[in-house]
Amino acid sequence: MFRIEDTLKLNTNSRRLLKQILFENREVGQLFFRAQNEQKLQNDLKILALSILKENPVAYKYYKGTLTGRKVYDKLRWKDFAAIRLLDYINHAGEGYVDMNLRGKVVVNNPIRATWSAIKTGTGPGNADFYEDMLLLFRQLSGRIKRKKPNTEKVTEWMARYSSGLDPEIIEMRKKNRDRILKKIINKIDSGQIESRKFKFEPGLSDNEKIKIARSWWNDSSFHLRMAIRSASDLNEFLDYSLDKKTMVTLKAAEKTGIPFFVNPYYLSLLNIEDPKYKQRSDLTLRDYILANNELISEFGHINAWEKEDIVEPNQPNAAGWLLPEGKGLHRRYPEVAIFIPQSTGRSCGGLCVSCQRMYDFQSGHFNFNLEKLKPRTNWTENLKLMMDYFRYDSQLRDILITGGDAFMSSDKTLEIILDHVFNMALQKIRDNRNRPEGKKFAEMMRVRLGTRLPVYLPHRFTPDLIKILKDFKEKASATGIKQFIIQTHFVSALEITPEARYAVKQLTSAGWLVTNQEVFTAAASRRGHSAKLRKTINEIGILPYYTFQVKGHKENKHNFTPIARSIQEQIEEKKIGAIPGVLLPEIGKLSFHPEMIVDEISHIKQRHGLPFLATDRNVLNLPGVGKSLTFRVIGLTDDGRRILEFKHDMNRNHSPIIEKMGKVIIIESKSVSEFLRQLEKMGEDINEYRSIYGYSMGETEDRMPIYEYPEYNFHNTREITNLKI
Repeated sequence: MFRIEDTLKLNTNSRRLLKQILFENREVGQLFFRAQNEQKLQNDLKILALSILKENPVAYKYYKGTLTGRKVYDKLRWKDFAAIRLLDYINHAGEGYVDMNLRGKVVVNNPIRATWSAIKTGTGPGNADFYEDMLLLFRQLSGRIKRKKPNTEKVTEWMARYSSGLDPEIIEMRKKNRDRILKKIINKIDSGQIESRKFKFEPGLSDNEKIKIARSWWNDSSFHLRMAIRSASDLNEFLDYSLDKKTMVTLKAAEKTGIPFFVNPYYLSLLNIEDPKYKQRSDLTLRDYILANNELISEFGHINAWEKEDIVEPNQPNAAGWLLPEGKGLHRRYPEVAIFIPQSTGRSCGGLCVSCQRMYDFQSGHFNFNLEKLKPRTNWTENLKLMMDYFRYDSQLRDILITGGDAFMSSDKTLEIILDHVFNMALQKIRDNRNRPEGKKFAEMMRVRLGTRLPVYLPHRFTPDLIKILKDFKEKASATGIKQFIIQTHFVSALEITPEARYAVKQLTSAGWLVTNQEVFTAAASRRGHSAKLRKTINEIGILPYYTFQVKGHKENKHNFTPIARSIQEQIEEKKIGAIPGVLLPEIGKLSFHPEMIVDEISHIKQRHGLPFLATDRNVLNLPGVGKSLTFRVIGLTDDGRRILEFKHDMNRNHSPIIEKMGKVIIIESKSVSEFLRQLEKMGEDINEYRSIYGYSMGETEDRMPIYEYPEYNFHNTREITNLKI
């Protein structure tokens, strides 16, 4: 009799998992035992998988690609997911893919062969994570495990695990943190370690007088930028030396590598240093945003641009086919929208996010925290005019996203100049169209967006003067036909919703700007109920969720990376309790008409329809090619259990015509599902609550909410696409 014990030379865990694969599912086990060659095994497994799919005609057509879309996807059974994945493994067997997590090494995909080899020869390339993923695949295929979706009560229970920055006890804790930090700053000013013409004390003041003055400084955003912590030792000192030795070794190594360090006092005051249990459960998401990790350190200097269109050569189209003006001021993926990055302090931020998509640019120093160096040069408006002319003379652009960096890191004066140029450009586009016939008119500006994390990092920035600039711009720009005015921010945790942040958002909405949120779905943020709690809390202060983004990048972001399967699981099992009924879509669409009333309007909608939050966001990944999508299938597995995914482009929006030639996009994840679950377990999670994650091997991009669609023109614009070269 064939005995595994006689032949396997794998480690103990791999042996155990392989035995389970064979003996839990007798039918599959017999196929592996009897197969005399790989081709015979593949044929037999294919027959088995197809027989399962043919029980559900919709699933078979979905696999073949003759039926697609979200409605079809929702009709798939749990076994269908497994059958399609098994067939995809077979169909893509032997293919090689470039793995940027291994700095471009080619990995060969053949999980069936690897498993069969382990059985036949006792050796195999797969580790325990590989075999665990295979075991869960065959359990799902056989129906041994079934998906049980959590109910609203369970999701609500998960949400209750997380505190909000508006909870009274959290507010009091942070007042203590503020005063602790201010006392340290006072000591450094008194000792001469910090010198500032603006923030200084007159001789003879008492300690109480100094702390009173320092508390008034706390409401000045320039104070936080001036006093930002820029070294590991200072960070530890301001956290009362609460960082452990291992963390300090990592942070010191990051400094030596050249990774920038910038944490302002306000954001630092959000961290708890007293209650270890609180720290473990609640503010880990915040800590992972500011504390460097070993993977980033090892890759810094070797990081490749995730979004290929970020690489621009003079007179050459970018990866999306767009010709762009000289300089680093514009990024473009889509026909209708381009990102404008002012050559000013707007290239900086109120803090450094460790998983920042611009870490590629930090390597070259183009993005940094030397605020004096980043101030606009005397000729910066020449570059500004060049960028605005690009928008003016483009046939399809109707949406400008001003970001960086951070749009609000520019001074009031600089931002006002930028917005004046945007206004004049929009006006000129309208005037230019008067001389164009119907059907030949260029797209006119419909949307202005400002990308910022300052409501999170530095809410004190939103002063009455700044709000007046935004309000005045909206009033005059509305007359040009611009209809959508949006602030896009990045809250990642309900703990970041503070009284100061709430007030900042209230000022923005009172100026007539809709505020939307793009959560970055880090590993800590992906815990059960965490994103649901965030959606609920931002709704309460008048923010609509826009995107829940997967972390971009390769090995440099491995620590914060969440496997795509978890995003699908969160979408289907947690976000569902805030799903918007179709009848509500028109009402949701009107929320942008009167942003100043949005808090009450969101509250009324939730109460009338029994919704804990409005799930107006889409879970997506910015592809390392062109566009955003969550339409994918897992087509393979690396030897260490990392999934290989094949993405299709999101068909819910217009793309550059180049995607017709690009085909599908292959992504190899930076960690296995099993490694991710071990990471969650270290955070204190019960990984049994996540077991269905292995089964989410396919996804379909959600439909866009009508509120985020462009309004219609009262004319027919041209189909001609300018500034494109394929």
